[in-house]
Amino acid sequence: MSAIRIVRGEYRGKTVKNQNFTLVSGFQTGAKGGYVTVQNDGTFPNCPSTIRIRVDAITDYEMVSGNSVVANTPAPKAKVEAETEEQAMTRIRERFEILTEMSKACIGGDIRAMIVSGPPGVGKSYGVEQEIEKATLFDRLAGKRLRAEVVKGTASPIGLYQTLYKYSDENCVLVFDDCDSILLDDVCLNLLKGALDSSKKRKISWLSESSTLRREGIPDQFDFKGSVIFITNLKFDKMKSQKLRDHLDALQSRCHYLDLTLDTMQDKILRIKQIAKDGVLFEGYEFEPETQDSIFEFMETNQTRLREMSLRMALKIADLRKLSPGNWKRLSETTCMKTAD
Repeated sequence: MSAIRIVRGEYRGKTVKNQNFTLVSGFQTGAKGGYVTVQNDGTFPNCPSTIRIRVDAITDYEMVSGNSVVANTPAPKAKVEAETEEQAMTRIRERFEILTEMSKACIGGDIRAMIVSGPPGVGKSYGVEQEIEKATLFDRLAGKRLRAEVVKGTASPIGLYQTLYKYSDENCVLVFDDCDSILLDDVCLNLLKGALDSSKKRKISWLSESSTLRREGIPDQFDFKGSVIFITNLKFDKMKSQKLRDHLDALQSRCHYLDLTLDTMQDKILRIKQIAKDGVLFEGYEFEPETQDSIFEFMETNQTRLREMSLRMALKIADLRKLSPGNWKRLSETTCMKTAD
């Protein structure tokens, strides 16, 4: 096999630069861009023996012969292999496995902060909350104060400051789920920047006079030693407001940022199929494979008419399929689809 040197690339969020590998398959383009397939020589422990390294173009890697670099020119009419449905589901599954792994690291204190970005209804909150439940099981059984909390919805600046103080110990974890309004408030945003900071000391301050803090015995500054997971529907790199982009860039630079990359309708459909294939989505419904396939076919056929493409929508339709096997499509059209203009 040939040897190549990756000039610049990426694998599982890690930068690959000026590293040599044994080439398995040359430059190809998938749903998420270009990649080359190489042998994993141990550079990435606990990963498959054959891996795909993302590269933007064929010029991002060089053929190597001995100690010499060989000119790297593309084949004149190279055939590009399209990503199969199975490959796409594997890619999506791997992304969510990384989310679980990173969540465990945050809960264990190995990672201080993480931002998870992805569309609504694809299960990004579910995996994080499962790990939180496991981590707090013994606290709940013992009736102790939980060291973790999931905050949903809006939060005022003073409320955010109080919550950060309450969970400021080094073994605590705060999950902000669907709290995007925090990003639109300058005070909240600055508090969040302090909590997500990667520096060894994260000091958070409240410089305004507050009878609420005084009454509850909360100091006007404290060291935050806990971990934070911020789950959002926003795509940080797609924001149009320059002011907000600057704030989001500042947050992104302070912590790990995981984009689940479910950017297309097809990706969302495949995520639903992937969860079902893993035996999780329709657990308890006792559906035959043909019944599951009929639900997927219905959703794909009506993808532009459904109110949303999500795991929740799949379960709504499954409920109707179980309720009325002969009339479930009509019921779904009436209750799950947008009304025609």
